Amino acid sequence: MAPALTQLAYLFSAVLFIFGIVRMSAAKTAVSGNLLASVGMLVAVVTALLDRGVLRYEVILAGVVVGSAAGLVLATRIQMTAMPQMVALLNGFGGIASTLVASAELLRGGASVGEGSAVVPVAIVLGILIGGVTFTGSLVAFAKLQELMAGAPITYPLQKLVNALILIGAVVSGVLIVLDPTDLTAFTVLAAAALVLGVLAVIPIGGADMPVVISLLNSYSGLAACATGFVLGNAGLVISGSLVGSAGIILTKIMCDAMNRPLSNVLFGAFGAVAASGGGAGGPERPPVKGYTPDDAAIVFGSARSVIIVPGYGMAVSQAQHAVRELMEVLERKGVKVRFAIHPVAGRMPGHMNVLLAEANVPYEKLVEMDQINSEFPETDVALVIGANDVVNPAARTDQTSPIYGMPILDVDYAAHVMVIKRSMNPGFAGIDNPLFYNDNTMMIFGDAKGTAAAMAEAVEES
Repeated sequence: MAPALTQLAYLFSAVLFIFGIVRMSAAKTAVSGNLLASVGMLVAVVTALLDRGVLRYEVILAGVVVGSAAGLVLATRIQMTAMPQMVALLNGFGGIASTLVASAELLRGGASVGEGSAVVPVAIVLGILIGGVTFTGSLVAFAKLQELMAGAPITYPLQKLVNALILIGAVVSGVLIVLDPTDLTAFTVLAAAALVLGVLAVIPIGGADMPVVISLLNSYSGLAACATGFVLGNAGLVISGSLVGSAGIILTKIMCDAMNRPLSNVLFGAFGAVAASGGGAGGPERPPVKGYTPDDAAIVFGSARSVIIVPGYGMAVSQAQHAVRELMEVLERKGVKVRFAIHPVAGRMPGHMNVLLAEANVPYEKLVEMDQINSEFPETDVALVIGANDVVNPAARTDQTSPIYGMPILDVDYAAHVMVIKRSMNPGFAGIDNPLFYNDNTMMIFGDAKGTAAAMAEAVEES
């Protein structure tokens, strides 16, 4: 394939990537955006195969068949509630692919790697390091989300020092590889350090911060792919990796801002490891909480004209999105205005609540971001909280000793009535109590979110 034609094909695929991302930023055009980006990737893959002059395609075809079969099984069998785990796993696959390609290029090229230029050996080192961290870090994130290991932060003495020493070892071995690409000892140390560092970097991060972790690992996978693009001299891989890396970093910053916490605190703060003094064990005495029923809720809904529903991870766990949609439809038939308030870090991955509600055919225009809807809670008759905790905790505004103090929250406590569907009074991921549950205008409705929402819909319909 002629060099000029190759670069033109990569440029065309890059344009499709960019237009695809632009169209995926809006719900109505997201499907076509995904299709454009997929076509762009197909063009890039075919171009790479033709440019490299592959003579035997049997292995590649076998990989396509196996990968497509695995993708089909995952797409049809994985529940929407398990999407965070799925995204974490796919990030890991991207990371290990970059690591393997960079390693193979180093072992294949030997002393000829990067002759006359340090770009290729540096890119190889970055591909192995970032890809390895992404792979094992994503596996830990998957295990936490799948509850195969404890979701709470795992800490031990001198943890930060140990991580720093491993990182220094990785950097030193990387420098040795750049100086001498035939140094297999340095390569082994680098690969091992990257894999270990990925595990140790994610285990101290709690479940509440998983949306940020997934976004950051997604960025890492893009950066690893970009580095691998320099290793292979593949412009398409450089461009696509850069897009993924930059998009992940931007999204990570947006979510950190939404929590009013720096990324360093997310990565090293072990958030949620212990209950804070602002309301967990050892906090202030709380009055006893009375439990209400769906029939009690129906009475309040009967006089309401506006309702804002706040979904959280509890809705995802019980797969209550369809029951919630039914409740919305019943209320709207009664003349009630219903909308959904979406906190940026609700759930376990970026856009988790949006995905679940879209799967239940809730109109996307009814999903309103926190900044746009917070001012409307004081004029709202009922705020219905379903499985959310920390993102509606007023302690973030009032308690300076709380670990979530300063975090922007949904101002549900300003509504005339607040209903909270919750299994029990157990705290959320932050490990702290929520004073919202004890307010005079709060009705605690204990039970499974799916069954309770369905019972509410039935009670409202019959009222």
